Amino acid sequence: MTMTDTDTAAPPGRLPRSYLVWLAGSRASLLGDAALYFALGWAAGAHGGRVAALVLTAITLPRTALLLVGGAVADRFGVRRVLLVGDAVMLAATLLLALAGHGPERSPWFLVAVAALIGTVDAFYLPASGAMPRRLVGRTLLPRALAVQQAGSQVTALLGAPLGALLVAVAGLGGAALVDAASFGLVLLVLVRLRPTVDAPPSDQSLPATDQSRPTDQSLPAAIADGLRLAVRDRTLRPALLLTSAAAASLLPVVSLVSPLLARERGWGAQAAGLVAGGQSAAIIAVSLLIARRGPLRRPGVGACGGLCVAAVGVAGLAAASGAATAVAAGAVLGLGSGLFAAHIGPLVLGRAPESHLARVQSVLTLVQSAALVAANNLLGSIAEERGAAVAAAVCAVAAAVSGLAGLASPALRAAEPVPVPAPVSVPAR
Repeated sequence: MTMTDTDTAAPPGRLPRSYLVWLAGSRASLLGDAALYFALGWAAGAHGGRVAALVLTAITLPRTALLLVGGAVADRFGVRRVLLVGDAVMLAATLLLALAGHGPERSPWFLVAVAALIGTVDAFYLPASGAMPRRLVGRTLLPRALAVQQAGSQVTALLGAPLGALLVAVAGLGGAALVDAASFGLVLLVLVRLRPTVDAPPSDQSLPATDQSRPTDQSLPAAIADGLRLAVRDRTLRPALLLTSAAAASLLPVVSLVSPLLARERGWGAQAAGLVAGGQSAAIIAVSLLIARRGPLRRPGVGACGGLCVAAVGVAGLAAASGAATAVAAGAVLGLGSGLFAAHIGPLVLGRAPESHLARVQSVLTLVQSAALVAANNLLGSIAEERGAAVAAAVCAVAAAVSGLAGLASPALRAAEPVPVPAPVSVPAR
C-alpha cells in the first residue's frame, strides 16, 4: 500500500502527512550521514593531514563535478526513482563498510574509495531530494515546508558530530556505518510507500516554447544545457542564484573557518567557538519554526536580502567582539539573519522553477553554493593567515552587506511574487 497526498490529505494550511513522514525519514538519514562523516574524518586523521584532506576532497570533487548531471537525470527519470536508487546503493555500501570491520579501514585508499562513492551518490541524490518538497506540497505550502526542513537539518547538524564521536568511541568506523545503514533502510521504506503528487511533470506553459521540452525528449547534455539556460535567462532565478552564491561565500565560512581562527587568535578557547556555532544553529532553528508557523514575509526577495543584511551585522559583531560572550551573541544574530535568508531564498528559487526543471534548478542552486564556498574558504584562509581572523571576518561582513543591498536594488528580486500563504500551519510536536 502506498502513501499519496490523496490518502494523506491535510486540512487547509497544514503540511500533508506524506511530507512530514518523508521529512522525518530524510532527517534521520542525514543524522546517520553526519555521524558517518565524522567517523570517516576521524579514521582518515589517523593517517595524517594529507590523507584527511584527500578524503574530504574525494567527497566534494565528484559531488561538485556531477551535480548538473544528477539534476538532469532526476528530471528525466523522476525524483523518487533517483532517491530510491541512491538510498539502495548507500544501504549496500554502508552495510559492506560495517561488515568490513577494522581491517580495511586502516588503508587510506579504502577510505578514499568510500568517500568517492558518497560524493558520487550525493551528486544525484541532492538535486532529487531538494526537489521533493515541491513534489509533495506544491507551491502554496512550500515556504513553510522548507522552514520545517531547515529546522530539522540544523538539529541533525548539532547532533551529528557528537553522535559520530560516541559511535567511534564505542564501535569504531564500522559501528557508525551500521547506524548510517539503518537510517538508509528507514528512508528507503518511507520512499517505497510514498508517491509524489507529480513524478512525470508536464511541460510548463509559463516557459518559452524552446524550454518546454520534456527531459525524456532530450539527450542528457541537452537537458543539462536547458537547465543552465533557464537559470541564466529567468529574470528572477538569475539574481536569486547570484545572491545565494554571495551568501554562501560570505556566511558559510564564518562559523566553520573564521570563528575558530578568531577564538584561537583571541584566546577564547575551543568552547567559545563551539558556543558561537551553537548560538547560530539555535537562532536558525527558532527563525525556521517561527516561519513554519506564521508564514514568510510577503516579498520573499526582500526577506532574503534583509536576512543577508542582518547576518552581516552579526558577522561584524563577531569581528569586533572583545570577549567570548559578545561573540556568542553575535553568532546568534548571524543565525537570525541566515535563517531569514534561507527561509525566503529557498522557496523563491524552488517555487519559481517549472515542474519540468525542478531537479535541474536545484542542482544549479547547490552548485553555485559549493563553488562559492570552495573559493571563499581558500581566500579567507589566506586573509586570516596574512592579516588576522578579525580582518577575514570583516571582509565577510562587508561582502554580506553589499550583497544584501545589491539584492534590494534588483527590481526582479524586490518584485518577486510571493508564494500564496494559507492559514497558520500546525507543526506536530516531536
